[in-house]
Amino acid sequence: MLSSARTQQRLAQRSIALVLAGGRGSRLKQLTDRRAKPAVFFGGKFRIIDFALSNCINSGVRRIAVLSQYKAHSLLRHLQMGWSFLRPEMNEFLDLLPAQQRIDEATWYRGTADAVYQNFDIFRAAGPEYFIVLAGDHIYKMDYSNMLADHVDKGADCTVACIEVPIDQASDFGIMAVDDSMTINDFLEKPKNPPAMGGKPDRALASMGVYVFTADFLYAELERDHQHAGSSHDFGQDVIPDLVSRGLAVAHSFEASCVKTTADAEAYWRDVGTIDAYWAANLDLVRPTPSLDIYDPSWPIWTYQQQFPPAKFIFDDDDRRGMAVDSMVSGGCIISGATVRRSLLFSNCRVNSYVQTCEAVLLPDVLVGRHARLNKVVVDRGCRVKDGLVIGEDPEQDAKRFYLSDGGVTLVTAEMLAALD
Repeated sequence: MLSSARTQQRLAQRSIALVLAGGRGSRLKQLTDRRAKPAVFFGGKFRIIDFALSNCINSGVRRIAVLSQYKAHSLLRHLQMGWSFLRPEMNEFLDLLPAQQRIDEATWYRGTADAVYQNFDIFRAAGPEYFIVLAGDHIYKMDYSNMLADHVDKGADCTVACIEVPIDQASDFGIMAVDDSMTINDFLEKPKNPPAMGGKPDRALASMGVYVFTADFLYAELERDHQHAGSSHDFGQDVIPDLVSRGLAVAHSFEASCVKTTADAEAYWRDVGTIDAYWAANLDLVRPTPSLDIYDPSWPIWTYQQQFPPAKFIFDDDDRRGMAVDSMVSGGCIISGATVRRSLLFSNCRVNSYVQTCEAVLLPDVLVGRHARLNKVVVDRGCRVKDGLVIGEDPEQDAKRFYLSDGGVTLVTAEMLAALD
């Protein structure tokens, strides 16, 4: 008899992961003006999509399709450079499937479900028994083979991964209710007044945007959705609520599949869909013991990164000391007589003398001029912050010059800086 681990490995080998990466992510404001949300930089050296893809590889799912649409060049280029190591001769692949008008000459992807439907001929040729449908824009570590095993053990046709969230944040998610057998009996997409969990008035049960389907069942259901003229052809808005109404969807607790370094660690999952959430999730990583352990060698986060020399810290004068405290500093960075506190610097940043940063997220290739002060900011790639500029200390002034979020995070882009001259 096969061991549990071996059974899960076999299930992973018989599956295809479909990574939905076509969304614009408009709530990230100017960060997605030139790139899709899954291609946004995260964590010092990664892109957001690397977390879902790494979960696939580490779970043993090595047949992956990425479906893209909005401003996909940066995303596709990253995938070509960093994810080309899969071997077709070993029945492994990462297929890039941008919208191609595959049904007719007028129809691009009309929703997440339609994106999958339009590529059914490609998927059928690969002959999977199961599909894992994933959002490409969340930060978490999850063993999908555990969820596959739960799906098979329950004899389910559709399984939805779920996580508990605070009730005051629940309006941002698809919220579900389940019975004692984990069958989903109600599903509301981003409700204004989300229902609480039974016995937990301050918590709600949210969909993570991770689904497992038996292949033949998904083919039939998306054909059904395609024929429905009133559908927006979206998994969260149409397909999942319809399955719930017919009693055909079950829930899988993220706690059962979350990859943690210690048993008492938080089951970490973040939708980094707003500037506040994006800033906070990046700074989560600079804590002494972050809930998301990116240093775990048993569950590496794969990516592509240009080769840079090690970070360098120079000058040791009392008023001009190159130092970083409670921070992460990536390769190619030079901290030249500056003080960096509780900040995250991506690759190839230069922070010059007498600069002070606190709770700053600097994307790649940022240059900060002398005597500048940056507090609670996200600075986009390639920005040149001029000498003496102060950001994050005067909200009224920041709102006039840059984008100031509801949570008080200032987003700075090259275009905004150019407008100051």
